[in-house]
Amino acid sequence: MIGLSDLINLANSYEKELPAAPEKARLPTGSEIAAWIDHTLLKPEASADQIRQLCEEARQYQFASVCVNPVYVPLSASLLAGSPVKVCTVVGFPLGASLPPYKLLETLGCLQAGAVEIDMVLSIGVLKSANYGQVLNEIQAVAVAVHNQKAILKVIIETALLSRLEKITACLLCKEAGADFVKTSTGFAASGAIVEDVELMRRVVGPHMGIKAAGGVRSLTDALAMISAGATRIGSSAGVRIVQEAQAAEH
Repeated sequence: MIGLSDLINLANSYEKELPAAPEKARLPTGSEIAAWIDHTLLKPEASADQIRQLCEEARQYQFASVCVNPVYVPLSASLLAGSPVKVCTVVGFPLGASLPPYKLLETLGCLQAGAVEIDMVLSIGVLKSANYGQVLNEIQAVAVAVHNQKAILKVIIETALLSRLEKITACLLCKEAGADFVKTSTGFAASGAIVEDVELMRRVVGPHMGIKAAGGVRSLTDALAMISAGATRIGSSAGVRIVQEAQAAEH
């Protein structure tokens, strides 16, 4: 644990000179890539039948998880019972502007409904207002609740809306608060994941924290570029296409 002022000083020093990039992991080949993907459907108009299809595809291809809106957590948990595929959901989505107690309440409700991975949107405006203590406290509270249920917390920092220093600061806050992953994007901003942001995030958080690249990852080439840059999880609505491309490339 470091103090908040030391964390901000560290962010300022990283803006001038980043730590060395960690050694790159081996890229997945063929069907291996499915285990890196959160098979995602977060459109507001998504129907129950579409969620059923998502879960069926997730079982077939053995994706890491399905990522769905909270209203579909119970259905997804029911459909994936007995499967290694996890249920992931989003909190404070997509703006990150909910009051902290309600993010915590939403998290607890989603965990109770069957989610085991939570992708929470950071309070973007609060971060940009330099209220770093509030951001840290919010993430810590959710992280404790998530970890008490043996679940995983990913924090969406929405890189498209942040300056370089804000990205660095957000990553350090997430790491200090005990999040398991930092995630690039909701997919609802002007742009999503880019390789340069993933590379920056990896150098800031070091070799052990998870990084999820999401938003605009629609092909095998996209996914492998993100993994090569340091991502350990891919969020995509094109998971089936990515796996099929990987399987074809193997033969």
